[in-house]
Amino acid sequence: MDPSTEKQLIVFDFDWSLADQDTDRWVFEVLAPDLRRKMKTLKEEVQWTDLVAQSLREFHARGGTREEIEGALKIMPFHPAMKRAVLAAKNKTNPKTTFLCLSNANSVFISTILKEKGLESLFDEIITNPAEWDSSGLLKLRRRVDPTGPQHACTVGCSPNMCKGEELDAFIARQGRTFDRVVYIGDGSNDFCPILRLREVDRVLCRRHRGLEKRITKDGESLGMQCKVFYWAGAWEVEELFSQL
Repeated sequence: MDPSTEKQLIVFDFDWSLADQDTDRWVFEVLAPDLRRKMKTLKEEVQWTDLVAQSLREFHARGGTREEIEGALKIMPFHPAMKRAVLAAKNKTNPKTTFLCLSNANSVFISTILKEKGLESLFDEIITNPAEWDSSGLLKLRRRVDPTGPQHACTVGCSPNMCKGEELDAFIARQGRTFDRVVYIGDGSNDFCPILRLREVDRVLCRRHRGLEKRITKDGESLGMQCKVFYWAGAWEVEELFSQL
């Protein structure tokens, strides 16, 4: 460990990064494969968060329950090595680590899984799409960036519901301090924007064979990416990298 690193920020995407599946797709693959197929068909026509919200309404209308959704989330793959890795980092006093979750999933899906895994106190903040259960058992989901209001100004390729780069900058500003190092763990193309904000001292742990690796390969150099990139395929490698950083 670099002795100059006293305060670090570890930023996790959630789907395919902290967790070993995609929450939005998993729920419907388990509970309503026909709706999952419909989502696959419509994903180019309907904004993704809106499409998940629509699918949740359809699932509820046919009698799907909160208990079924929570049950599916609780059995979603989550590697024990990832849990070990984050708890070990959380419990260290040198460096002192702040954890941030920056995800395009939603608050209910994430909190349900974190509670099931005993990680509900891991993150200092979870930035994601808001969701809440209504009295009928419908999970009501909406975009973080309201489509009827001011939109974010990202030109890198973030989805309309959230610019992860802007959200990362805003979080660091709210903290009112500078981190000696930022470590970003992600997999998707929407994780590319925030890693462009990182410095040479910062690190990215990029999951292999997914959208983020493709964007780094295609655009990283031309867009001036400064941080150092480490690649991983399985959660056990993240545990290994955490011990080496």
